[in-house]
Amino acid sequence: MPKVLIRAVALFVIFVAASGMIARAQRAEHAPPRQPFAAVPMTFDTWRGRDDPPLTDKEREILGADDYILRSYYASGKSAGLYMGYWATQKRGDTVHSPLNCLPGSGWEPLSRRPLRITVPGATAATSEIEVNRYVIQKGLDRQLVLYWYQSHGRVVASEYWGKFYLVADAIRTSRSDTAIVRVVIPITDASAAAEETAERDAIGFVRLLFPTLDNYIPA
Repeated sequence: MPKVLIRAVALFVIFVAASGMIARAQRAEHAPPRQPFAAVPMTFDTWRGRDDPPLTDKEREILGADDYILRSYYASGKSAGLYMGYWATQKRGDTVHSPLNCLPGSGWEPLSRRPLRITVPGATAATSEIEVNRYVIQKGLDRQLVLYWYQSHGRVVASEYWGKFYLVADAIRTSRSDTAIVRVVIPITDASAAAEETAERDAIGFVRLLFPTLDNYIPA
């Protein structure tokens, strides 16, 4: 059986199990208060933000998120696309849409994928290391570097599998199923290895500026 199919079947089984266990949970969910994504700063160091066009009603219905942000940031000839989605509960069937499914559906083909570890400052200036997904995708002649991860309850998770595991564990332990996804996209200016390295460096730099603010919008 192809690895892609095995992974899809495994994710489906995990999702069904998670949905069933969460649905059987009797306690009401109480996600902590949070600031809306609209309050995310428009300025990070030299990066300046601009809101992208909102999703259509149909797109918002498919997404199922309680809050989301689509914004582009620019700095000295560089650009970074920021998307974040937040789900206050996943009991009603609304779940995070993985870029593994969304990007191919938008015409982007994955060229490479691997985990990437990033040392980031915390909200209190203490540093920690997070692991995120690193993708290079292509549509026609355009290439982009994508970093994304799932975040909830003070935890950063790259793996879809572990994300589902923690979803079940947290729903049972704390009666919470709120979660979020964070995605940063940087254009790769040409086909050279140097251009890809530059895009990665820019993406890491942007993540390091963004990350300390996320506890305001994604409850721990």
